[in-house]
Amino acid sequence: MRDIMGLMSKAKEMQEKMQAMQAEMETMTADGTAGGGMVTVTLTGKGVMQGVKIDPSMFKEDDVEILEDLILAAHNDAKAKIEAIVAEKTKEMTAGLPIPPGMKLPF
Repeated sequence: MRDIMGLMSKAKEMQEKMQAMQAEMETMTADGTAGGGMVTVTLTGKGVMQGVKIDPSMFKEDDVEILEDLILAAHNDAKAKIEAIVAEKTKEMTAGLPIPPGMKLPF
């Protein structure tokens, strides 16, 4: 019975930490770049795009496809950075908890 109470206590503690992490994600941002800095995309911790910066030299009619690819690459770079930050924070938060392998947090 003591183990169940300890587990419940840890679950409540983890829930509080998850709520704090979700609040932190609202204010977190990450910049992704592509083309050697020619395109920069800023995403929030929730994956919402906040901004796009494009070097003026990219505005040529024959470079449209390249520009589109660079925007996608910068977005994916920023998304990967956010996911890495969230994964690291989740790992720190759940250290010592018996979570089944492959279970992803936050839910």
